[in-house]
Amino acid sequence: MIIVKTPLRISFAGGGSDIPEFYSQFPGATLSTTINKYVYVTVSKHFQEDQIRLSYSKTEIVPSAEELEHSRVRAGLKHLGIDSGLEIVTIADVPSKGTGLGSSSSFMVGFLNALYAYKGQAVSPQQLAEEASHLEINVLGEPIGKQDQFIASFGGLRFIQYFPNNHVRRHVFRFAHSQPLFRI
Repeated sequence: MIIVKTPLRISFAGGGSDIPEFYSQFPGATLSTTINKYVYVTVSKHFQEDQIRLSYSKTEIVPSAEELEHSRVRAGLKHLGIDSGLEIVTIADVPSKGTGLGSSSSFMVGFLNALYAYKGQAVSPQQLAEEASHLEINVLGEPIGKQDQFIASFGGLRFIQYFPNNHVRRHVFRFAHSQPLFRI
């Protein structure tokens, strides 16, 4: 059984400049951080190899990935060439809709990470962020940007830049514990 824990995020500035329609014309930038609230994804072999059992706010039991209602799970399985024989369970520390914490993208990053681990493949945070972004934006047609996938993949407090050539540059903030943040 594979269990993956992926953080949610808070955005401070730049939301909207990470959307392809914006950064394809002008460089964009966001400032965000991950928080100690998470999306959890478990993946294990299903006892019936000709089925997929998916449990989230509802339960789906279907013979193939193509028949799943959950579009992100369907897209992730198709992307990695998995059609059946899995049990997938997902839960979160907060409700998955309407929180503004990037939970859908955190789920996508965590789900891809779990699938790769299930297949015995290690992938980089960069690859997870890029593939999750591609699936959500290009395959599923979601009107979203890249901030959520990149911050969920890399974590921490980050300034992330988005460029017209589709390049993403990440900057991490490191604070020395021995130095005060402010001086009076």
